[in-house]
Amino acid sequence: MTQAKSGDTVKVHYTGTLADGTQFDSSRGGEPLEFQLGAGQLIPGFENAVAGMSVGDTKTVTIPSEEAYGPHRPEMVQQFPRKDIPDSIELAPGITLMAQDPEGNTVRLTVVEFDDQTVTMDANHPLAGKDLTFELELVAIG
Repeated sequence: MTQAKSGDTVKVHYTGTLADGTQFDSSRGGEPLEFQLGAGQLIPGFENAVAGMSVGDTKTVTIPSEEAYGPHRPEMVQQFPRKDIPDSIELAPGITLMAQDPEGNTVRLTVVEFDDQTVTMDANHPLAGKDLTFELELVAIG
């Protein structure tokens, strides 16, 4: 059977869970994820896990945080003056805000906590520092 290799466009059904069993994403019930293997579109551990699979193969892999979204970096959690956040934005722990860095790139910030003076926000990816487990099924190579 043909095995998926770098450069192939593949379709994969997946379910992603955390160490405590919490599901964070899944393609089940929808279309499989389609991507070009080796193009760097996905986290390295996911691509590495799919490489070598044949159509119909299934497997479960645990990807360490270093091969997923990297470690949680404390320096990416910062406080901002509350007055810098527009009053029209209702703050709550866990909500996501979009901002621009000095280079004009869009940055996703998660509100950690806030009071009348400051807002603490985390620019880490929500899955940073977490090992991820994926149930994979290779649906197509083509």
